Amino acid sequence: MRGAKLLEAQLPALAEKRGRRKLTTRIIFSVQALRIQFDNRSVIHNLSSTWVPFHEIQDESQMETLSMSNSENQQIVLASRPIGAPTPDNFRFETQPIPAPVQGQMLLRTIYLSLDPYMRGRMSEAPSYAPPVAIGDVMVGSTVSQVEISHHPDFAAGDMVLSQSGWQDYAVSDGKGVFRLGAQMKHPSYALGVLGMPGFTAYMGLLEIGQPVAGETVVVAAATGAVGSVVGQIAKLKGSHVVGIAGGERKCRSAVEYLGFDACIDHQDPALKGLLAQACPKGIDVYFENVGGAVFEAVLPLLNTRSRIPLCGLIAHYNDREAPQGGDRTAQVMGTFLKRRVRVQGFIIFDDYGSHFGEFQKQMSEWFTAGKIKYREDIVEGLERAPDAFIGLLQGKNFGKLVVQVGAAIK
Repeated sequence: MRGAKLLEAQLPALAEKRGRRKLTTRIIFSVQALRIQFDNRSVIHNLSSTWVPFHEIQDESQMETLSMSNSENQQIVLASRPIGAPTPDNFRFETQPIPAPVQGQMLLRTIYLSLDPYMRGRMSEAPSYAPPVAIGDVMVGSTVSQVEISHHPDFAAGDMVLSQSGWQDYAVSDGKGVFRLGAQMKHPSYALGVLGMPGFTAYMGLLEIGQPVAGETVVVAAATGAVGSVVGQIAKLKGSHVVGIAGGERKCRSAVEYLGFDACIDHQDPALKGLLAQACPKGIDVYFENVGGAVFEAVLPLLNTRSRIPLCGLIAHYNDREAPQGGDRTAQVMGTFLKRRVRVQGFIIFDDYGSHFGEFQKQMSEWFTAGKIKYREDIVEGLERAPDAFIGLLQGKNFGKLVVQVGAAIK
């Protein structure tokens, strides 16, 4: 370990030579090799060889040397299925060798990982629109990744891509479902939010199902979240009166002062029903449902004839262990839908509207560049913090689109 300490003493000088203002290091020492990580840029030193920058490895023989040098792929896997709310015990941190891509594949290194409510459903065995994560498998998730090694004709080392690598440092891909991000994209993580799946969900759910008309009232649950914040802003662009529902005074103030909503109601306020009625004197024409529970109970009596409900999520119920108490209200809810001719439509964004993604990207990019859509990220640093951050997401602790920064891009 004496050699490692000497190298630690030399790191500031090495950083200065590289022109870096900031240096984050991690040293792993073993009998075979020493690995130093500069700002998530791995350098391997075999005790009998020269320094090998990981990002310059371009063939399988070098990859084999790397794998033999105690290089690791950190992963978070599903350890057990939650009973009710997820706990840290439902996750397990593992390390595996970095996988080697073969012809037609590429090695992706995760830079940003998106955390989203749908992941709770994938932890369950209950039937759903997508298969559950198997016990012992890496947790699923969208990622912004950088191509480290490419044996794929359509991608080159260094490319930034949108992928589905999940909760891990590295993944091998054959290119399916991988999209190259433009080199001019200043904030690649936005591809996981306003310019990606959440923004697309807001865009299609509101415009295709909600179909707001100027002068109508649009109510948005989870109003400052990744989807709800975009829904409300698009509704304002369409001339609607927009009322958000969010958790806490700080989020509600942001919805009005930063996002431009006309009003926002704190769902934690005991007077929720009365306050929502005051904010919607003409009733509700479009309700973008992300939550369910008490929020839906407050919305139901205010729905206008021929109102529309894009059903995006029900986060208030994702951790339910049994049917809610208080009796069966199905007849009352369905009766309201019938008498007021309410249109309720659930949707799975890429399954139902995937062909519109190009249209969305063009329009949202124009709005965002022009400053007509504002966006807030909540970034957590370190893959090991993903489980706690995800648990907090389901409790409404995040403020903006929740993203984990796993690594740093190499320019």
